[in-house]
Amino acid sequence: MDDQEFTEWAAGCQRSLLRSAYLLTGDLHRAQDLVQEALVKVALRWPKLRDGNPTAYARRIVVHDNVTWWRRRRETTGAVPDDSAHEEVSSDPVTGLVIRRALMRLTPAQRAVLVLRHLDDLSERETAEILGVSVGTVKSQNAAALARLRTGAPELLDLTGGPHE
Repeated sequence: MDDQEFTEWAAGCQRSLLRSAYLLTGDLHRAQDLVQEALVKVALRWPKLRDGNPTAYARRIVVHDNVTWWRRRRETTGAVPDDSAHEEVSSDPVTGLVIRRALMRLTPAQRAVLVLRHLDDLSERETAEILGVSVGTVKSQNAAALARLRTGAPELLDLTGGPHE
């Protein structure tokens, strides 16, 4: 394995992966664990992944490991987010808090779609590939999540001028 190449890749994507994981989980420590697990799994497959898209593979691991953990624990989606790490979401602590709380009101599938599509700026196709679902499912989850935010998190709309579809 080319340790230097992997180290550079990991350093370049770690913060973005952590932000995504944090927004998915609402828990900084769980997010750090997910990212660490994903980086280890990428490292183990680095020779095969380095010429492809290792970041997409790492995102897929983060999302899937989070869903697996969530299903095992049967946690409710209304969990209160850890408010100690606002800088992972936004440089403005109020905005970060509003975004995290709004995302925690969504189902895990809706939250995953919104994080990947709108915060990580992935296409519908890329999001579908990472989640292992159809593009149609991404579209319907996205629409349902945005509708839920419009009615259940009006403070988010006040901050952003409204989520864009």
